[in-house]
Amino acid sequence: MTAVISESKVAPGAVSSTTADDTLKRKSRDAGVVSGGHLVARALKNEGVDTIFTLCGGHIIDIYDGCIDEGIRIIDVRHEQVAAHAADGYARQTGKLGVVVTTAGPGCTNAVTGIATAFRSESPVLHIGGQGGITQHMMGSLQDLPHTEMMRPITKFSEGVRSTERVADMVSMAIRACFAGAPGPAYLEIPRDVLDREIDISKAVIPAAGQYRASVKSLGDVADIEKLADILVQAERPVVLYGGQV
Repeated sequence: MTAVISESKVAPGAVSSTTADDTLKRKSRDAGVVSGGHLVARALKNEGVDTIFTLCGGHIIDIYDGCIDEGIRIIDVRHEQVAAHAADGYARQTGKLGVVVTTAGPGCTNAVTGIATAFRSESPVLHIGGQGGITQHMMGSLQDLPHTEMMRPITKFSEGVRSTERVADMVSMAIRACFAGAPGPAYLEIPRDVLDREIDISKAVIPAAGQYRASVKSLGDVADIEKLADILVQAERPVVLYGGQV
């Protein structure tokens, strides 16, 4: 039996590769074209985020590229647990949103304790997690785990993005959940092919800054405040106990 081997169509001197072409190829510099990772950075910038905490991972590389372009500081730590706790501490000390970005699989699960702490402490922390491409769903892609299901019990919001057009929209939605009512953490999973894909910016849903969540806190009941004042005035040894969110 004779085996027939077809000749390669690759031009002489060219290198043929299909490994991570979506990430390694040069991105478009057309001002009218934007990638998912850059949409993440734009949404964070609209929220006033100036710092993210992370441990570098292949699934989330394009977010870093976007953050550099938007002037957002990237603090790369040695373990995702540190990144999650740092984001929580940052939120508590500044009153702003803390952001932790992790790669898929153990990258996400390593941050669980920090997110659980933020949940019980009512600390506004956005956890953005990477995931294998949608095109590889249920095919055993690298570090594929059911992140959204695992994070749901310890967050106020846990969802995945399924199209590049909705990336900024979903980031804004997750941030709104962080601050709605009692503050707390939110988890947003973004598959690698959604992050790396480039689209015409006119097709991207980018909520206007300051218009997608409440900008003020509710006022206290006047009658209750008067009652509280009377109690304090008449108290012999007044003591006030308050939590970190006051």
